[in-house]
Amino acid sequence: MERVIYDEDHEAFRDVVKEFIKRYGTNEKREKWDADGEVDRATMLAAGESGIIGLSVPEEFGGAGMLQDYRFRAIVNEETIKAGLGSLAGAFGIQDDLAVPYLAHFGTQAQKEKWLPGMATGEVIGALAMTEPGTGSDLRSIKSVAKKVDGGWILNGAKTFISSGKTADLLVTFVKTGEGNRPDAFSLVLVENGMEGFEHGKKLHKMGFAGHDTAELSFTDVFIPDENLIGGEPGHGFVQLMRNLPLERLSIGVAAAAAAEAGLLWTLDYTKSREAFGQPVADFQNTRFKLADIATTVDVLWTYVDRAIELYGQQKLTPEEAAKVKFWCTEREWEVLDTCVQLHGGYGYILEYPVARAFVDARVHRIYGGTNEIMREIVARQVTGRK
Repeated sequence: MERVIYDEDHEAFRDVVKEFIKRYGTNEKREKWDADGEVDRATMLAAGESGIIGLSVPEEFGGAGMLQDYRFRAIVNEETIKAGLGSLAGAFGIQDDLAVPYLAHFGTQAQKEKWLPGMATGEVIGALAMTEPGTGSDLRSIKSVAKKVDGGWILNGAKTFISSGKTADLLVTFVKTGEGNRPDAFSLVLVENGMEGFEHGKKLHKMGFAGHDTAELSFTDVFIPDENLIGGEPGHGFVQLMRNLPLERLSIGVAAAAAAEAGLLWTLDYTKSREAFGQPVADFQNTRFKLADIATTVDVLWTYVDRAIELYGQQKLTPEEAAKVKFWCTEREWEVLDTCVQLHGGYGYILEYPVARAFVDARVHRIYGGTNEIMREIVARQVTGRK
């Protein structure tokens, strides 16, 4: 099915992304990222030089100024995933969809001038630190607390499951700065790598995304200067998170659709070339019917995701609509990739095959960005009109 949301400029940019992947997304590189547990800095710098990260950084700070036109970011997401580079897609996504928008949307002029140029070039790697050891999707239950002192704040607490947490130079960190759990009791602060009392815990070994680092973080009497409070005033962190979460969930939806399409393409190639009982696996009726189901699912996924991308560009993508995109697309992704693995037979279980890597990468899509159970709760509240 032809997708209609892209114009000539977008397709020209797609060619740039494909060329970057050809040069920097080799199997040798991917294997090194997996072995090291992180995407190397040289690749991030090359991405900045090629103009495929920093897309949401305003032009005045050295970026592409595409904060609302998510189509360019979607292309990066799509092509890296379809190339079997889920970890690279993850590293780029954390930078452009999670870290940069908080500064671009809500940062003070001084914060933007200090950090955004480096984030556009890849010299500064950003991350978002929300989840805590005892707190996942229930953000109002966090325990990390910043107490006001002269000139700034003293931060104590811990975070876990932080994507890019080990490699990040700058962490947009969700903390309590007030009493109780009202929205105005929370703020976002910028924690810089190297601040006294800020420690990186162990790098976590995950089921999937082996080449994208995920870490534990701890804060012991970390002094956060006033100028590192995003927006310059306390009490706005919860609202800032709620405003940006639709983008994060849209990004996951795009990744899910791209992975489903990639699974279809890999499975088509495999079943056409693999023979059983004297004929290609693709010639068996069961295989053909499964492929028909997958192809239709992929078309519906892109139709739904593309509409969400358009809504985001019009600033009309609501939290509820983003929640629908996130949970529905990731559920379909899982079903598709499970079928693709089955159609690969024993080879589908071998991590040398991209379908196996995509399968284990996909599992977290139903967890992070807000679990799918929480997404359904958000939608159910809208549907029923009950809090």
